[in-house]
Order: sequence, then structure tokens, then C-alpha cells
Amino acid sequence: MKLRLGFFGIAHMHAYGYAHAASRRSDVDVVGVWDPEPERGIAFADKTGMPWIESADALLEASQAVVVCCENTLHAEFGERVARAGRHLMVEKPLVTNEADGERFLSAVSQAGVKLMTAFPCRYAPAFDRLRTAVKEGSFGRLVAVCSTNRGSCPFGWFTEPGKSGGGAMIDHVVHVADLLRAALGRDPSRVYARTGNGMYARAWEDVAMLTLEYDDGFFATLDSSWSRPKSYKTWGDVTMNAVFENAVIELDLFNPHIDVFRDETMRHTLAGYGSDLDRLLVADFVRCVVEDLPPPVTGEDGLAAARVAFAGYRSAERGEPVSLKA
Repeated sequence: MKLRLGFFGIAHMHAYGYAHAASRRSDVDVVGVWDPEPERGIAFADKTGMPWIESADALLEASQAVVVCCENTLHAEFGERVARAGRHLMVEKPLVTNEADGERFLSAVSQAGVKLMTAFPCRYAPAFDRLRTAVKEGSFGRLVAVCSTNRGSCPFGWFTEPGKSGGGAMIDHVVHVADLLRAALGRDPSRVYARTGNGMYARAWEDVAMLTLEYDDGFFATLDSSWSRPKSYKTWGDVTMNAVFENAVIELDLFNPHIDVFRDETMRHTLAGYGSDLDRLLVADFVRCVVEDLPPPVTGEDGLAAARVAFAGYRSAERGEPVSLKA
């Protein structure tokens, strides 16, 4: 029996990776795609070879589970609609763009009794798995600090419309590393200090965001989550973590396996990755948790916790001082 999977909103570029991963599975029937912007949805359907479904209700009716990749500020609204329809869902990061939406969304999911998984593919990187194992086993002593990055180029489009994105570089890039730290440590920071700037593009949204995360036991982490790379710079997959233990330092580059690609016509230097397909592993886990009735390996609570770090970052940048994660 195949899992009937639909795509409920495809604004985010990661939808293409998830669609490719799902379409290659023999145990999944990709029933189609719906998007509030028909032209965008039809183009996605043409490129991926999946059916275009004109009605949101029709897509939900045809699906057992859906992938939600709409604009960030619509995640909670669309997610609640999916939950009320009794369908399981995987939602693109950031899970939500404000605390109220997050609490309401998780409540709706709980009441509906459906499974909610947050799309954090970086958890599936082999390098991160080795770090998490080292922390758990204490192989190199206690983890003291982490210097991390998730930099890139500005994606423009709706990503630079705060009414749709929820912010700029901070909301876009903080959540991946915040989730990795939570997964490795098993806890969240107590205080966040952030500085933002718009020196790259001089627009209303931040293109630079630097954060320091402090924990109650003395551990701390720094994170550069900026859109600071020009278009000509190789940028895809710049998720790095330099982990300082008591007896060792481990340097992680989650997307290091790659081939450099130079394109004369565009003067672009890009990366062609190889090795582990993180989207494939993420989708496989989502399918497994639905089919085998298992708890989602990356929960809605994980998604909200990561988003809260970005929310605290915005409060800190506005006040010019460290803030409590829950204040």
C-alpha cells in the first residue's frame, strides 16, 4: 500500500528537493501539488512531473500526508488547515514566524492527533551524526563551545518581503543551526545576544545577523547567519560547526563533499554536491513515521524551539542587549 503524498504550497525552493526524493520512492504515490498562486504551482508541476490540483480541498482529500512549503508566514495557517483535515504533515523551516502562531499550530496538531515533522535535513548529515555521538559518549570530554555558520546569498523574491518571510537573514538561517545544537545538546539556550545589519543591500530587512547563544551550564555558541555572500561566490550549503571539546576540536562542514562548478556565461562559481542526499533521508524518515505509526524524528516542538532562538535574536537586536530566550 503506497502512501498518498501531496504538496500543499511550494513557494520555498526546498520543495523541489523533497519532490525529487518522494517521486523516487516505490512506497509513495505523489498525488499532486496545490499552491495559492496557480502559475507558480503549475510551473512546479510541469518541472516535477506531478499533477496540478486546482483545489486545496481536493488535494487534501486525495492525500494521506502532505509537505507544506508555502511562504513562512503561512506555515501555521496552512498547517492548521491540514491538521483539521486529519492529514499528517511535514513543514518547511522556520516552522512559524511568531510565538502565538507556534502555540496555536501545535495545539491544533495535538487536538487533531496527526503527525507533524519539521523539515530540518541538516540533522541527517553524517558529519553531524558523528558530532552528536561524540557529545553523547563524551569521547573528547565536555563540549565547551561551538563556532558556527549558515551563510549564503540573499535569495530575494518573497524572502525579502517580511510580510511573507517573517524577517530577513536571521529568520531564514538561524533555525538550522539552532536545531542542530538542540539535537546535539538536548537543551536550549537560556540567553541570546544578536546584532543585525543591512550593509550588503541597504534595505529594510537584515542581510547580516550575528548571534551568541548562552546556556545555563556555561556552554556557548556563536552563529553567523548572514546573507553576506555575493552572487559570484560559492554559497550553497555553508553550514559549518567548529566544536571545541575539553580534549579536542572537531571541525564540521556539513556540505563539504562537492565538485566546484564554474560557469563562463554567468561568471558563477557553484557547488555540485555528492554523497549523502539529506532531502532523501529526511523524506524517508517522514514516510516511515507515517506508515509505521512512529513518532516524528524531528518534531513540531523542535521546530518551534529553533524558531524561538530567532525570535529572541530579533528582540536582542532591537534592544541592543542580551535577552532571555523566553522573555
